Amino acid sequence: MRNNLGLFLAKRAFLTPDREGYVDSHADLRLTFRALNARSNRLANALLAAGLKQGERVGLLLMNSAEFMEAYFALAKIGAVVVPLNWRLVPDELEFILKDSGTRRLIFGDEFLGAVAELHGRGDKTEVKHWLQVAGAGQTAPFAESYEAFRDAASDSEPEPRGADEDMLYIMYTSGTTGLPKGVVHTHASAIWAILTIAANSEYHDADRYLGALPMFHVGALTPLAVNVYRGATSVVMRSFDPLLAWQLIEREKITTGLMVPAMLNFMLQVEGYERFDYAAVRWIMTGAAPVPAALTQKYHNMGIGILQVYGLTESCGPACVMTTENALRKPDSTGQAFFHTDVKLVNDAGETCAPGEPGEVLVRGAHVMREYWNRPDATAETLKDGWLHTGDVAVMDEEGFVSIQDRIKDMIISGGENVYPAEIEGVLATHPDILDAAVIGQASEKWGESPLAIVVRKGEGLTEADVIEFCRGKMAGYKQPKGVVFIDEIPRNPSGKILKRVLREQYSENASV
Repeated sequence: MRNNLGLFLAKRAFLTPDREGYVDSHADLRLTFRALNARSNRLANALLAAGLKQGERVGLLLMNSAEFMEAYFALAKIGAVVVPLNWRLVPDELEFILKDSGTRRLIFGDEFLGAVAELHGRGDKTEVKHWLQVAGAGQTAPFAESYEAFRDAASDSEPEPRGADEDMLYIMYTSGTTGLPKGVVHTHASAIWAILTIAANSEYHDADRYLGALPMFHVGALTPLAVNVYRGATSVVMRSFDPLLAWQLIEREKITTGLMVPAMLNFMLQVEGYERFDYAAVRWIMTGAAPVPAALTQKYHNMGIGILQVYGLTESCGPACVMTTENALRKPDSTGQAFFHTDVKLVNDAGETCAPGEPGEVLVRGAHVMREYWNRPDATAETLKDGWLHTGDVAVMDEEGFVSIQDRIKDMIISGGENVYPAEIEGVLATHPDILDAAVIGQASEKWGESPLAIVVRKGEGLTEADVIEFCRGKMAGYKQPKGVVFIDEIPRNPSGKILKRVLREQYSENASV
């Protein structure tokens, strides 16, 4: 039997047809697994009737929505290749991805009509020939076809599956924080192994209700939502993250589990009166994409909510390391141990395995690791070596195999010959009661080579540079302490919640005063 990820939805619809599979954040759409599968089948059959061929690339420029989820499984069933598009990108950036991936059909939402119209007007700058607009009750653009009418005219019978195993499933472009984005290629096999890997470690209960907050074009949303189908959990999905709405959904939908990046969890604690909401049903929330301050884990633990750190990458289809509830407080600075179907090791500059406590680059191995970077054999060869994925992240591993991520190799600061990891300083700053958010970068220093600069979002105007520097004194070695502090309104982050250090380094490129 060949393995096609799209058939996971068909099987779930057979096993628990009347259980809610997808709930829109505003509760104006609730779909059982049977209904979700039927919509997916209609789209699949409509695309086949329109001449779609196996291996053809289809772009999805959609907010979090049932249309995104049904399209993902529909395209998987018929062997097409999904190209999830970051809707924060401008037309020039979207044009590059569409051209690079060879996308021939585009499904887009009303919200992006302006950008899509501009792309359409560029003619042969892309290979897109079929434009499907999710317009709801609105008017469809002259160059586009109504997605709803196109889908609903077709049969909801199960299409003959096409594509499986090592065939391409999707090309997901990295956020491109440095240089042009790279297309990460995942196959049916790697995506299915990612689902099995997460399911083997996650503490799911039958009929769990999962709160999804990350954008679906990100692996941190797409893989867990597929896990929910596999495990029969209900996906309650926000079109975009809002901290007040998150609490409202937790109460109204009796949420039991979910996944949010640390910044989202922090913003939720800034909601005035969040304690008034009923969150008793929540057992745990996974979090990743950035190191999690121990103080944040403790705050949620005090509320009876377990915070489980996860470490993963687009290139690993999500899984690498995961924390369990029983160890979350015992080792709050760790992102856990390697997932069940995953191997993780740390190596030094010579490629030798690091001793416990010795910093090194994180390498990941497993059947869920990407096949390649699309059209980038050079980058693929640099990243995949001897079966191991080289992550570019620095971590330490203890004697029990618990991994603590230090930082990106390129973000590391070398001050006076000592390695300084910004994430460590950011973790200390996160414990200050008057700091909402913080980032740390290195500035060129005549004295030290580089000096740490703290970039802080404060609660009120009363917090000063001297206050921040004094707060850090005694909490870390002197060479790690920030030598300067600047205050801004918002820390720039990419869609997965990672701080855009490149943007900050460009903004604060002047030399440090010390």
